[in-house]
Amino acid sequence: MNIENLEAFVYVVHFNSFNKAADALFLSQPSITARIQSLERELDVKLFQRDGRNVSLTEKGKQFLPYAQQILQSYKKGKQHLQRNQTTLDELRIGCTASVSAYIIPEILPRLKQQYPGLRIKLVTASTETILEKVLQKEIDVGLVRNISHPLVDSVMFYEDPIRLYVHQGHRFIEQPPSTMEEVGGQSLVFFECGSLDWIKLHRLFETLHRPPVIDVYIDNLEAAKKCIAKGMGIGFLPDLCVRKEVQDRRLFPIRIPSLASLSLRTNLISLKGEGAGIRKLFAEIPWDVGAADAASDVLLNVSMCR
Repeated sequence: MNIENLEAFVYVVHFNSFNKAADALFLSQPSITARIQSLERELDVKLFQRDGRNVSLTEKGKQFLPYAQQILQSYKKGKQHLQRNQTTLDELRIGCTASVSAYIIPEILPRLKQQYPGLRIKLVTASTETILEKVLQKEIDVGLVRNISHPLVDSVMFYEDPIRLYVHQGHRFIEQPPSTMEEVGGQSLVFFECGSLDWIKLHRLFETLHRPPVIDVYIDNLEAAKKCIAKGMGIGFLPDLCVRKEVQDRRLFPIRIPSLASLSLRTNLISLKGEGAGIRKLFAEIPWDVGAADAASDVLLNVSMCR
């Protein structure tokens, strides 16, 4: 009996819709229909009663459902057991976003190779949506992307990067940091836009201000954004990890604003549901450390707060 047909059956029952099941499995609606029909032929019973767009289980379908669920569960447990017993990893295919590729990957790959000298690594850089699709299609083993959820994917937090306001050398906020976002109003802003939920929160925070900041430049590239800020084109909000060198060289200065304390850019580790426990453990054991960069930011923050 085809496992994919059983999976289609369980998903249609779960979503109570052929179309929604097709979307969840990244298939076309005719493909889902074909799988259900194939399963019905194998069982020689009718599993669903269709009335226009409404779908309901037949009595035979209700009887078969717990067995289908048990078969799928046993299959997934068997795969997990085999993966747990794999003692060697020859190749690791990683997908990540551009910011992860630029700032996190260079920190973790040398340590990964140090622990596993014979490991071959293939790195793919793309958008979160593309990386998710590649994980689902088994083109890569693991993805490092922004915070997302999908019924066929396990997603756990890998790194949380605080988002702070950064200003260029000589800006008055270094001597007199603002206590509220209202004080940022009227400042020219270089706005890095990455589309994650945290940046949407930042937009919403702007909307509540009596005098929102003047956004002179929208940029979708971190390197360009931080260079424009360092050149004095404006001030801007950036993740800490991308400005470590500029902070150490005192070309950019972090400014603490209490209302932004909970704002961060989250990087999640994603893998196919039930299949990535070993790889997630491997990444969790990598001894990478950004403490030195955080300490540099904290020193400058404390200096500005004391003035």
